[in-house]
Amino acid sequence: MSCDFNKSRSTLAELLKRAIPKSSAAARAADMAALNAGELTEYELIGFYNKAYGTVPVEEEEFELPEISKDSPWEFYNANTCLPIEYDEESMTLLVADPYDLEHLSYLVEKSWNKKLLFRFARRPFLERLLNKLQTLEEENSDGGVEDENTLRSMAGEARIVRLVNDIFTRAMELGASDIHIEPNEESVSVRCRVDGLLTEIISCPLKEFPAIASRIKLLGNLNIAESRLPQDGRTNIRLGRDELDMRISTIPIMNGESIVLRLLNSDSLSFDLQTLGMNETILKKFNQLINIPHGMILVVGPTGSGKTTTLYSVISQLNDSRKKIITVEDPVEYKMRGLCQMQVNAKIGVTFANGLRSIVRQDPDIILVGEIRDRETADIAINAALTGHLVLSTLHTNDAVGAVTRLVDMGMENFLVSSALSGVLSQRLVRKICPVCKGSGNDGSGKCRRCNGSGYKGRTGIYELLLLSDELRMAVNRNASSSELEAIARKDGMITLREDGEEKVRLGITTQEELNRSAAEG
Repeated sequence: MSCDFNKSRSTLAELLKRAIPKSSAAARAADMAALNAGELTEYELIGFYNKAYGTVPVEEEEFELPEISKDSPWEFYNANTCLPIEYDEESMTLLVADPYDLEHLSYLVEKSWNKKLLFRFARRPFLERLLNKLQTLEEENSDGGVEDENTLRSMAGEARIVRLVNDIFTRAMELGASDIHIEPNEESVSVRCRVDGLLTEIISCPLKEFPAIASRIKLLGNLNIAESRLPQDGRTNIRLGRDELDMRISTIPIMNGESIVLRLLNSDSLSFDLQTLGMNETILKKFNQLINIPHGMILVVGPTGSGKTTTLYSVISQLNDSRKKIITVEDPVEYKMRGLCQMQVNAKIGVTFANGLRSIVRQDPDIILVGEIRDRETADIAINAALTGHLVLSTLHTNDAVGAVTRLVDMGMENFLVSSALSGVLSQRLVRKICPVCKGSGNDGSGKCRRCNGSGYKGRTGIYELLLLSDELRMAVNRNASSSELEAIARKDGMITLREDGEEKVRLGITTQEELNRSAAEG
């Protein structure tokens, strides 16, 4: 369909000046206050408008762009945040965001095009993205690049860019995303969110918007907005409604600009509780006994993104006590917790895991958390700390619990030191849980609903195996037994494997066999 309206721009400008909008300022202000307070989302607000006026909701993901001629009155559409989607000889249908401006719009449509106004409601950020995309399609991309820092700051401060970036954050929070990935390609800017471990695109913006979006995010993170040739890292806190969002920002230069990744941590809803991680009763009971031994080394192992840090902080949260000195050395410090002394690794000034750990031992700690054991030096200091009366918690990248033992030996640790210092190893993976709404409808994880974004899954839980160092296992480590022999002894001692724990969660209807297989393949 083509909407070709021939009123001149000067005539439209005159109409805008003459028209007097008769809107309810108090009602509009009340809606905005509810939004800002987090009492409802924009989706819910638009839903109320649709219900009140009996209009058909707009499905954003399935919405097709209308065809609009290049001589369309963009000033009119932009000034009123509206977009024509249908018209005939008698009427024009506009997508609008504001029900309190309908009388004003009706007057303009009637005077400008001699048509009756029909309307459907859509969220303002969605409308603004449509308008930007349509205008970009109708004009050559001849901006000539960004000139200087002042230009970037001006672009980043535009109201529509502020709303667009806030909308990205809001949608990510509504989806329960852990990360936002913003990547320019040859034709557009892709905005994807990692939800329950998998990436899904939520927005595609015109490429010309990227400098403004990037600058807005860099300003929030106190980064250099004029620097796009070097990687940058930053951190910021913003409040969206009732939620405080803690964001870690990372940028790297790529072919078409910069890749921007934001790690999201909802400070207001963040909690660490071993009871909620998904351990079965047997493993949880044994793990609780293990962490209450006041000395020795406990390792949590698994691939990147398997929830190791969350598990360690759940342990720390349970052990946190004013009578204990707890120090951490991390890269980066992801979570801030009261009662802890937290050290950030900074290789540029010589603060590595090994150097940081060496200094921590001199601080008379009771409990030490090392973000990751990456090399022999760090392993050596950690093992010695565990042998001298400290409880040491750390992570390793291995595929299973037994692999942690052989990994330490491969780093150059003496077998007898490993067997003496190591108390236990928890190996873990994360699997998606079947969406409770889909499950309640008799679905097995293949259904579609808005709550799970059509995936059939909502939220994640852990699958675990816990290796405890029995006397027999310590002797086997001392004689440099093979991984298969160590696993056989651990199984005889009652170790439940990752696969067995996962199969049990499938039988209980918590996850699916397909999801378990996917997690195993990625691990």
